[in-house]
Amino acid sequence: MAEDRVESLRADVIAFGRVVEGRFRQALTAVDTFDPELADEIIDGDAEINQRYLALEGECIDCFALGQPVAGDLRLVTAAFKILTDLERIADLATNLAALAETLVGDDTGETFAAVPLVEIGEFAAAMLDDALHAFAEGDAELCKGVASRDDRLNERCAAASATIIRQLVEYSGEADSPIAAAPAAAREVLVLVRDLERVGDHAVNVAARTYYMFEFDDALLY
Repeated sequence: MAEDRVESLRADVIAFGRVVEGRFRQALTAVDTFDPELADEIIDGDAEINQRYLALEGECIDCFALGQPVAGDLRLVTAAFKILTDLERIADLATNLAALAETLVGDDTGETFAAVPLVEIGEFAAAMLDDALHAFAEGDAELCKGVASRDDRLNERCAAASATIIRQLVEYSGEADSPIAAAPAAAREVLVLVRDLERVGDHAVNVAARTYYMFEFDDALLY
């Protein structure tokens, strides 16, 4: 299998990953600022992301069928094929976040969001994705392990955020002037958002784990 074709595929996957990372960070901005125009831009771009994903998936299949990769090349193409799925799912989660930013607008909603550090949590997940992509680009096994090691911290932050929302719903359910009690639907949406942020971290770990296997031939980081 031609080495330049493998490297071209790898470069294309990295470029796609950076686009997805950018969309996720934009979605965080849209949530933070309740910017409906930015949210619309992210939502409208989902079809283009899907087309690019399918094109790259097709390139992986062609590499399998026509290039007959062996050894390291085979592991790279296999990893790329699976990593693309994780990246496409992160893009879907970014679209979900943008949809929330478009829907949840208002003073009550703003105060509900302010109850937990959503953007801070999202940036933590985005940094995990950034490092996972860098590890795939550079073949950095230690960085792969670093991404995986941060997943527990992300999960703890998400669990704490969800607990805060649930606790305030319970404690202030009888108080009419409570922002969260006044907007229970918004609070539920925040819980969904927190879950999606946790999933972004899970997909980042998947990218790191598949990269680690590709270079080290070791499945220690795989779930």
